Amino acid sequence: MTNRHTSSAEPPPRPGEPEDVPLEFAAFCELHRPRYLSYARVWLTEQTAAATAVQQAFAEIAVQWRELLGSSNPTARAWQILRSTVAEHTRQVAAPSDRHPADDDLAILHYVVGLAAPEIADCIGTDTASVAGRLRRTMLREASGW
Repeated sequence: MTNRHTSSAEPPPRPGEPEDVPLEFAAFCELHRPRYLSYARVWLTEQTAAATAVQQAFAEIAVQWRELLGSSNPTARAWQILRSTVAEHTRQVAAPSDRHPADDDLAILHYVVGLAAPEIADCIGTDTASVAGRLRRTMLREASGW
């Protein structure tokens, strides 16, 4: 029997592990993979590098899957794993002290990737009102510097 949820961004099974991943994890990967890839492609211009970073992030999420499910916000913790993995691949330097990397992420997801506030909230594990407010503050902060 083939696993219809297998794709290039899912981690390969480790030796001794079953080939089938938990259904919840497969669904999570299927839901978030396109957004994660779009985000990674902003930082990693080569498609292969972006796919590799996302695959590594999903592999780490898989390792922590049971712990993530027991947390208060699994989606937010998974997003942090993705951000860290992409940052490792880009060797990003720290943002200037007046900048907020999380707000930069929201701006990237909204203005570059093209996600609406509800989609961003679903992707990073927060509420839509928070995303909308932070996007407004980011836009005002950037506009005041023009």
